[in-house]
Amino acid sequence: MLEVVFPRDTNYLGTAFGGYILSLMDKAASIAAVRHCHGAVVTARMDAIEFHVPIRVGDAIALHAYLVSVGRTSMTIQVDVYREHLASGEQQLATGGRFIFVAVDDQGRPTPVPRLPERAHQ
Repeated sequence: MLEVVFPRDTNYLGTAFGGYILSLMDKAASIAAVRHCHGAVVTARMDAIEFHVPIRVGDAIALHAYLVSVGRTSMTIQVDVYREHLASGEQQLATGGRFIFVAVDDQGRPTPVPRLPERAHQ
């Protein structure tokens, strides 16, 4: 995913609200989870969110989400967020964290998810 930071997304210092970044991270992680299980998912947990550098008005936010592991009904997704200068394309790791999603059926009950392909473990 790629987003651009606008003034409405920032605090009085001109840096992106943490909650705004978390929302984008949750969205990117949910897309990765849905792609893996081909069904509905819900966020169960956010872990180890670390903010390294501020993201400012006019910066682009590049989000990279990928599966780290799967359980019977859950998936762990790592999301790395990069601050990108649009004109130069230069990126810097700004934020990262892990998200746990649970696959659910039509009644909202946990449902099994596919295993990770063997190449994903390497």
